Amino acid sequence: MKQEYNVYKSELLGPIYIVSDGDAIVSVQLFEEEWLRHCQQYEMIKSNSSLLESAVQQLDEYFHGKRQTFHLPLKWKGTKFQEQVWQALCEIPYGTTVSYSDIAEKIGRPKAVRAVGQANRANELAIFVPCHRVIGKNGSLTGYAGSRIDAKALLLELEQRYSI
Repeated sequence: MKQEYNVYKSELLGPIYIVSDGDAIVSVQLFEEEWLRHCQQYEMIKSNSSLLESAVQQLDEYFHGKRQTFHLPLKWKGTKFQEQVWQALCEIPYGTTVSYSDIAEKIGRPKAVRAVGQANRANELAIFVPCHRVIGKNGSLTGYAGSRIDAKALLLELEQRYSI
């Protein structure tokens, strides 16, 4: 199966690979090894489609403090539960954080805190679906893309710097 991609060169995180199915953004890869794993599953074609160009432009605006929300068609694939979590992530305001238990409460599953964490980890649309804004109940920066807490911290610091 073919997918199109483009790359945003972030000074903060390095290359960010944005993937489209032609109609919507379907994946954002922040880490080289994740990108290489993705490339093993799909035939990837570098593209400057208007959708991918818009995604690159919006990421550039985000990283330079000029954009707080994204306006892109996104397509995610997951269970009904995961999709509820991802929708709730999209409602977290720029520059703020919530806990995993806050998300569990919001979707009406207060005991599903660990499952919320797993859904967060399964999010393939990082930054556009802001899983980095979810932290531990005690305020700790727990897991991001597995063990990439440093990336989570950088994104949260960026948003704090540009918050109104």
